Amino acid sequence: MEFNIADLFESLVDAIAERTALVAGKRRLSYAELDARANRLANFLRTRGIGPGSHIGLHLFNGTEFVEGMLAAFKLRAVPININYRYVADELRYLCENADLAAIVTQREFGPMLADVVPRCPLLRTLITLDDGARAEADAFDYDQVLENNSPERDFPKRSGDDRYVIYTGGTTGMPKGVMWRHEDVFFAGLQGGNPGGAPIERPEELAPNVVAERVMPLTMLPCAPFIHGSAQWTALICMFTGGKVVLQPGRSFDPKRVLELLGEEQVTTLTLVGDAMARPIVDLLATPGASFDTSSLFVVASAGAVLSPTVKEQLRAVLPDVMVVNSFGSTEAGHQGNALPGADAGVEGRPSFFMDSETNAVFDDEHRPIAPGSGTIGWLARGGRIPLGYYKDQDITAARFVTIDGKRWVLPGDRATVETDGRITVFGRGSSCINTGGEKVFPEEVEEALKSHPDVFDALVVGVEDERWMQRVAAVVEARPGQAPTLEALQQHCRSQIAGYKLPRQLSLVPKVMRLPSGKPDYAWAKAIAKNA
Repeated sequence: MEFNIADLFESLVDAIAERTALVAGKRRLSYAELDARANRLANFLRTRGIGPGSHIGLHLFNGTEFVEGMLAAFKLRAVPININYRYVADELRYLCENADLAAIVTQREFGPMLADVVPRCPLLRTLITLDDGARAEADAFDYDQVLENNSPERDFPKRSGDDRYVIYTGGTTGMPKGVMWRHEDVFFAGLQGGNPGGAPIERPEELAPNVVAERVMPLTMLPCAPFIHGSAQWTALICMFTGGKVVLQPGRSFDPKRVLELLGEEQVTTLTLVGDAMARPIVDLLATPGASFDTSSLFVVASAGAVLSPTVKEQLRAVLPDVMVVNSFGSTEAGHQGNALPGADAGVEGRPSFFMDSETNAVFDDEHRPIAPGSGTIGWLARGGRIPLGYYKDQDITAARFVTIDGKRWVLPGDRATVETDGRITVFGRGSSCINTGGEKVFPEEVEEALKSHPDVFDALVVGVEDERWMQRVAAVVEARPGQAPTLEALQQHCRSQIAGYKLPRQLSLVPKVMRLPSGKPDYAWAKAIAKNA
């Protein structure tokens, strides 16, 4: 047995077959039932020529089918590929061509859009659709019939820790890129080694006995992000590797009210979300007079993929006083890097600061020299040790971001950071979104946090727009709370006590709703278009 995701999952199925593994809407699956459904899908895919190294697109809303599709791919030594269901035709065409898909599992409603894509992908011969009430495509296989007509038995080739796991990340700018992980590397770097918060297991054979003996606490986790986002996939796998239960709010959109209801219905212990965009509506519902949600089982609220602002974090602590609220830091390219624990998370200029393993995390300057602790110098955050192989079909970006320094291989995803005197790493934001105004560097996240602390602001994004005098000026795109319309002057006055004068927004666009990616991450391309046209 190797550190292979399918092998590890199957070892748990054999040990805790009847435990509940996955809940989505009315469907509740035990580990054995989830395994059987994934086997049926895998056995069908094999008849379609899918095998080791084949890429299978998962173009789905949240539901058991996404998890089944991932597991089916891993069982065949194939590679699941996440596809953003909000892509328009051109974006969908790009990803399907770039990812070399051999099969796609999708919603029926996306059939017309895919009809234009399929002919452009020479490897793509299999389309499987979920019945969502839309018209069925003539050349598509029905998902439920596929499961009904194929064997639930396991009869798959020997697998390896070298098998691939690719996650496409759109980031906040640029075209999506496929990050290539080995199973063994992602198990330790992204999936917490089978023991969240503790020492990772040393041999794959240890996982199931640890779960049976409850040497690892079984978790009940609810990921708010869609499975097209890597953090949701990792949350589900982390949870199952504790022998726990994954709870999903199925469908296309984040529903904060339904999420809060599920906390009590399923006795959720850990809620994972993506930054203020998901936390703020949860806070508002919990703070509503007369609100009654059972949160008694909840132990941890963790934000991954985007940092909670200090304002929203304190609001969460106020409405959930007995719950630990944690900012986690990591990325698709680097895995889980560290946590900002309560009381020790404020670094330079109040920026979020994380405890990271100094053996695998570092900050380098532009010449790849280590930043001295306490120097205040801002450099590039790096992760060494178990890291991805690179980007799929993109040697140039792989060479730029995966570098060898003093004989050790590192990944530099693009985050700007510094090292505190005590070794904590303070993160400022992505270098690609940094605004250069009059020679000064402004990180959008810092300005956004200041704006969102204003009582009339519900959400905000900040971008740089061209300026003849300053090169770029700081522009704010703001969604106000209902009935409010804050002025630029009022927001500037409010922000002055939190950020330096050169960081203040010089332009304001009020919008009905701030647009974000399905994961909750900022859609800076949209915000820039709004600001440029203001």
